[in-house]
Amino acid sequence: MLELLSPVPASPPGGAPASPPLWLRGGRLIDPAQSWDGPGDVLVVDGVVLASGAPSAVTQAAAALPAQGRAPRVIELAAGQVVAPGLCDLHVHLREPGMEARETIHTGAQAAARGGFTTLCCMPNTQPVLDSRGVIEWVRQIAEPACARVLPIAAITREQKGELLTEMVELAAAGAVAFSDDGKPVRSSAMMRHALSYSLIAGRPVVNHCEDVELVGRGVMNAGEVSTRLGLRGWPVSGETIMLARDLELCRITGGRYHAAHLSAAGSVELIRRAKDAGLPVTAEVTPHHLLLTESWVAGEREGILGGAAAPPGHRYDTATKVNPPLRTLADTQTLVAALRDGTIDAIATDHAPHSEVEKCCSYDEAAFGISGLETALPALLALHHHHGLPLSTLLAALTARPAQCFALAARVGRPVGTLAPGAVGDVVVFDPDRPLLVQPARFVSKGQNSPLADLTLRGRVLLTVYGGRVVHEE
Repeated sequence: MLELLSPVPASPPGGAPASPPLWLRGGRLIDPAQSWDGPGDVLVVDGVVLASGAPSAVTQAAAALPAQGRAPRVIELAAGQVVAPGLCDLHVHLREPGMEARETIHTGAQAAARGGFTTLCCMPNTQPVLDSRGVIEWVRQIAEPACARVLPIAAITREQKGELLTEMVELAAAGAVAFSDDGKPVRSSAMMRHALSYSLIAGRPVVNHCEDVELVGRGVMNAGEVSTRLGLRGWPVSGETIMLARDLELCRITGGRYHAAHLSAAGSVELIRRAKDAGLPVTAEVTPHHLLLTESWVAGEREGILGGAAAPPGHRYDTATKVNPPLRTLADTQTLVAALRDGTIDAIATDHAPHSEVEKCCSYDEAAFGISGLETALPALLALHHHHGLPLSTLLAALTARPAQCFALAARVGRPVGTLAPGAVGDVVVFDPDRPLLVQPARFVSKGQNSPLADLTLRGRVLLTVYGGRVVHEE
């Protein structure tokens, strides 16, 4: 448990009073960017990391604060509790503007804080689409008082129609950190080539949802034995790999920066590996659900790292398992985990996709694609450490330093992100890797309660989240 010394209430979102200095003392500090894994403290002052690392050095830095009339709030951590940089998510759907019944920027940020995430890159498929300077600036303004850093991703094409490029340079200047038509793949090869060429001028990566729409058709789950047995239309692996291969060839031709979203298949891993070996400017992400779950979950058979037992009655055809791209085979998940371990895959991103109850309480064919993942991502992913031997430092690198590098977030924010090095933003997460968490979607702070992990007990729990030196979640 956390022992609080000299407790001071956290400032309200956007509130005037500055948060007092914060000293996290006694935990296991893991900061992959600094190659630090061991006993260590963190001191945050004025929203910035003042000192981190060896307890003696942090104590020395903290000793000068009382003389300045700024005694820090001290949080003593129990043995085994992990202190890490606030998590960075490159792929979330916050639904605002226009779809506030599903989620808002503020409810999404609250869900992020509960899950240990402090930086969110939000996708542009809103109403209106994030395709103009005015809308990008509006999102940044609305997000200013939120309890997480919200960085907008602008659309590649106007209204995501795939017909005309957006003003990419102007949108980058307005604050866009990347470009994507996510949810609507860029079908035209010529359009993608132009986008990659302009990415060099805009200085931002292009992110594509790799789906050959004609090949996938009306598929709703992975094409294979399980889809045949359940009588559901299949979404073939080739629908992803063909589009990815096209994009990587265009990346080779143009030299543009490319980021592959939510990879789901072993074949995609091999394509990314070859592209990196060839020196192409390519990065890639994978979601927690594609690492941990398989197509068998659609049939109510919980195969995979989080499996081991049949799901409760009624979980067959569970629409919470319907995602795009779909859950694949056990062999695919094993390949994705191996690629995460060896660095072929750079980052883990939740693809948080909240939906209203009516959009999921229907037949599998009619249900919307998507999982609400911000509040369960870290506890679920800890299964890779507990059951698959993935080092915590490797897992956390894919949630902190490496995603920050993918989108050059330090340059976008003005300070290092995804690290606790002195001078970095004062974003911290504290979690207990062994404390159990019962997943109860009805208690999510996100408006979206669509999670296939309902009623599972995960091993791991976020205890404290600090955003810009302000405590935004605390148990």
